Amino acid sequence: MASSTTCWRLPEPVPRIALFQSNTGIDPSASAKNLVAAIGEAAEGGAEMLFTPEMSGLLDRDAKRAAGRIRAPEEDLVLAACREAARARSIWLHIGSIAVRSGDGMIANRGFVIDSSGDVRATYDKIHLFDVDLPTGESWRESAVYRAGGKAVVVEGTPVGALGLTICYDLRFPALFARLAEAGADVIAVPAAFTVPTGRAHWEVLLRARAIEAGLFIVAAAQAGTHQDGRVTYGHSLVADPWGEVLLDMEETKGIAFAEIDPAQVGAVRGRVPALEHRRPIGEPVRR
Repeated sequence: MASSTTCWRLPEPVPRIALFQSNTGIDPSASAKNLVAAIGEAAEGGAEMLFTPEMSGLLDRDAKRAAGRIRAPEEDLVLAACREAARARSIWLHIGSIAVRSGDGMIANRGFVIDSSGDVRATYDKIHLFDVDLPTGESWRESAVYRAGGKAVVVEGTPVGALGLTICYDLRFPALFARLAEAGADVIAVPAAFTVPTGRAHWEVLLRARAIEAGLFIVAAAQAGTHQDGRVTYGHSLVADPWGEVLLDMEETKGIAFAEIDPAQVGAVRGRVPALEHRRPIGEPVRR
């Protein structure tokens, strides 16, 4: 009688991530301390990667005051502290963004992906700048301070797979998310400092829509609460899966929260709804 052997394969471990919902102020040294503490808490909680919000180092609408605290990346104390903490704690980081001076003297709203050795693997400069006048009387002119980026970025080999990078207002431009998905992204990060009126109206629905359209995970670490410069941000750091289900909503709670990202869901959902494969070029609309 012939014998047979059944081989059992253990399931692949599901990456655990952490999100830091912060209330960044006008002092980069204080922000650096808060970020280092968050990195330690994320690592101790078993996270392989930590995601932080837009403007994690300095949030100040007083442009003149802020200008004196913005440095080139190689001189930025927040970035240096985060790189050292990532190395010490052996954890990957997505620093949603910090304001840095670029080589031409302009200021960029720049995100950084840092690996567990503390090396910068990739950067992304915010493409779409927030220039609006809100019904509340708030007026924002990011283009008066920042230089827009021009390149979409996907980072291979992170603990969550291929990671697409965006920042805040980019959320309103689905073509960018589609381009990142077509380039192989499994997860797209959307670090933000959303205003309260736009957050209440659009934050969750847009994040879930981008997850559904692109068939991938959305990880959105956000600023929350009343800041030193007087602005108020919406919070609700969120993780959505490729089916659009919300896995995590931090509401207004500041600090660290955890979620698990199952890469197998990306292929499963895209197999059920292969919208990316069905995309076709569309010419100019016919006007009648």
